[in-house]
Parts: sequence; C-alpha cells; structure tokens
Amino acid sequence: MDDTEKLKVLVVDDTILYRKIVSDALAELPNIEIVGTANNGKTALSRILTLHPDLITLDVEMPSMDGIEVLEEIARQQIDVGVIMLSSLTYEGGELTVKALQLGAFDFIPKPELSSISDNRQYIRDRLAAIIRSFTGRREIKRILSGKTVFRRATPGLPSAAAARPIITAETVAHRLQKADKQVRRAGGSKVVAIGISTGGPRALGTLIPMLPADINVPILVVQHMPPLFTQSLAKSLNAKSSLFVKEAEEGDELIPNTVFIAPGGRHMKLTSGAGRKIIAVTDDPPENSCRPSADYLFRSVAEHFGEAATGVIMTGMGTDGNRGLETMKQRNSFIIAQDEATCTVFGMPRWPIEAEIVDVVAPLDRVAQAIINSVRPSR
Repeated sequence: MDDTEKLKVLVVDDTILYRKIVSDALAELPNIEIVGTANNGKTALSRILTLHPDLITLDVEMPSMDGIEVLEEIARQQIDVGVIMLSSLTYEGGELTVKALQLGAFDFIPKPELSSISDNRQYIRDRLAAIIRSFTGRREIKRILSGKTVFRRATPGLPSAAAARPIITAETVAHRLQKADKQVRRAGGSKVVAIGISTGGPRALGTLIPMLPADINVPILVVQHMPPLFTQSLAKSLNAKSSLFVKEAEEGDELIPNTVFIAPGGRHMKLTSGAGRKIIAVTDDPPENSCRPSADYLFRSVAEHFGEAATGVIMTGMGTDGNRGLETMKQRNSFIIAQDEATCTVFGMPRWPIEAEIVDVVAPLDRVAQAIINSVRPSR
C-alpha cells in the first residue's frame, strides 16, 4: 500500500450545518480525505461498510439511530474504524458521551456555541488536529504490537507518536511488577491514591475502578480531563458499576476512605487541612498545561499533604499533564504507578515518567488495580 495514503474520514451528523463545519475543518488539515457524509446512523453504517473509512466523526444525538447505537453495531460487527464523538454541552449530552467513550470511541469534541461559523470551524479544527495526531500514532503502535507492517507515514503537521523509541514489552512489565511487589511492602502503606488520566480515560476507569475492593480503606482522587457536566456523568456511571462510592468532588468534601472523588470538569481539585481533617478544595485557579482540572495541580497537593504515604497513578492520555506533579511526589518518596504503552489509548501522559525512571510499577490496564492495592496494603 502506498505510504502517502491519506487518512479516510466519514462525517456523520444529522444537521447540514455541522456536516459542513466539520467537513470544512477537516479539509484544512493535511493528509485527510473526506470519503463521504451521512445524516443518520443507518446511513452511516451502510457507508462505513462500503467506503471503509479509517475514522468517523459521529454525532451523539441523532434520530432513527443515534451515535450510541452506531457504536454498539460497530462493536458487534467488529468493524475496524476509529470514532470521534461530537456532543452537545448538556447533562444528557454528557451522559451519552461518557457511554460512547466507554463503548470504545477514541475521543470526543463538545459542539461549540461560538458567535460565528468561522469561529466554530476553527475550534473544531484545532481539536481535531490534536486528536488525529494521537489517533494516527496509536494506529501505528497497534500495528507494531500486532506484528503488522506500518505503512502510513508520519503526516506533515501530524507527527507520529511512535517515533523511534522502545515500546515497553510484556517481559519488562512482568519484571517491574515483580520488583514492585518487593518494594511496595512498606510499613503502613499509602493513605491516599491520586490518578491522572485523559484520552481513553472513561473506558480505562470503567475497567479500573470496579476492580478495586470496597474495603480498600483509602480515598481515591481522580483528575480526568473533561468539561463541566461530563465529569458528573462519568461519576454517576462509575458509581453504578463499582463497590466504592464514586462522586464528583465538591468544595469542602472531607477526604474519607472507600470513596472516589472526581475533579469537576473545568475546575481544579486540591487538598487542604482543617480541624485535623483533610478537605477537598475546588478552585478556579489558572489552567496548567492548558488543562483545568490538571493532574499536576492535584499531584503537588497530594505530595504536600501525604508525602511518602501517597500513591500516584498516571494513565492513558494526550499531552504531558501530571509529569511535574509526579516528579514532586517522587521527591517526597511517594509510590508511582504508570499504565503501560500497549494498553493506553494514547501513550502521552505516562511516557515521560516511565522514561525518566521515576515509576515504580509499569502495568497493563488489567494489572493497575492490583498494583494500587499492593501499594496501600501495609506490610505484615
């Protein structure tokens, strides 16, 4: 296959306005071929089977067959296509988007409500560019791991995420897990767990959180990069499938064991002390790494209040948020866990901590929960 092949994209939305906005945004990106459009889910499925796109942009809410039903059918038929969801900034839109991400959608873009069509197009174009960079990189990594030939070259302006660096192998993971089992049995164990996660997060958390026992006996703090309303839907979804209590964090929440606190979308989360208790503070401090909530912001706070009695976890996600905060945690002798490259949707956030060797455990997604449990259980 020719190495200049373009990424084939199908645009699906029930409104002609958004089909045009998304198509125009994609047309401004390099090495993209729009192979077609569809105005509902049934038409989209038919065109997926005939046009064989690499990627589809998919509206969540559509008549006759919505985005969730399309994703379910893609999974049922085992169709190899990436999906970027477009959703409205409403509570209902948030719930549907979280469900879509847990069903396997690669990422999502909230539909903007800016003053002009050109501003909306610019907003979508910028976000699509970042997501497509990660998507094409992930496709290359999957081909490497599956032993298939990597035929797609790095797209100009959309550099490969798999550029000349070692992939963490299963053998390396097993070695580091064995090493960690010896190191983690420290007196007392960790008293808190802090998790930073982004692209691929809702699906990964949907695996991780239900694997944690009801009697883990520590609080768990999560920064998932999401806008307002979406984190509330994520907390509700995770709470329904977990033996732990999962909630969106609120100002003044007491840090209590066996509870998962998710930072509210668009706001930071940190710890404060009062009357001998640890309290959650929710703030509107400036974004860090273009993120609010920010994992760095949370990790620094956890390092300050818990030091060596903390476990930091960095998981799938785009960008570098969490890197500096984990470095601060490591300086305070916190225990650090990272999700491995093979199971990350995007190997961005865990990459530097692993390569900098400040991570105690590198684990595949289905082993992260056990690594966390080991870190909080005191030695006997």
